[in-house]
Amino acid sequence: MKKTAIGLLACCALWHAGAADLNWLTDLPKAQAKAKAENKQVLLDFTGSDWCGWCIKFNKEVLSTPEFAEYATKNLVLVEVDFPRKKQQSAELKKANKALDAKYHVDGYPTFVVLSKDGKEVGRQEGYAAGGAKAFITKLEKFKGKG
Repeated sequence: MKKTAIGLLACCALWHAGAADLNWLTDLPKAQAKAKAENKQVLLDFTGSDWCGWCIKFNKEVLSTPEFAEYATKNLVLVEVDFPRKKQQSAELKKANKALDAKYHVDGYPTFVVLSKDGKEVGRQEGYAAGGAKAFITKLEKFKGKG
């Protein structure tokens, strides 16, 4: 029994670690090139990662789950467009994020913008949405084939 419990704990830890290991880029041009090469969509996550309560909640309930990680690995190139208050960022990254915020007319956080592999906006979600990873993935699936 003890060995089974330890094995289950180890398996869960590895499964959770996979979700935490998603590769979130911060350079949209590089992300778009990768999406085109891999025939994937780009998911832009406009967030206030260290102060926005809804962003933190959505990250915990959706973006950090194994279910989302599995989907994202197969279908998305991820880009974090972060506006933190405590975390340090380079002046170059702050400038790039501000330009993306203006380009995509983001009015609040979190906002998720989905781009086709060619860079055309094909969908978005503004604000927090309940339902966990399954509901978010269902929404993302509706954007496939657009663009």
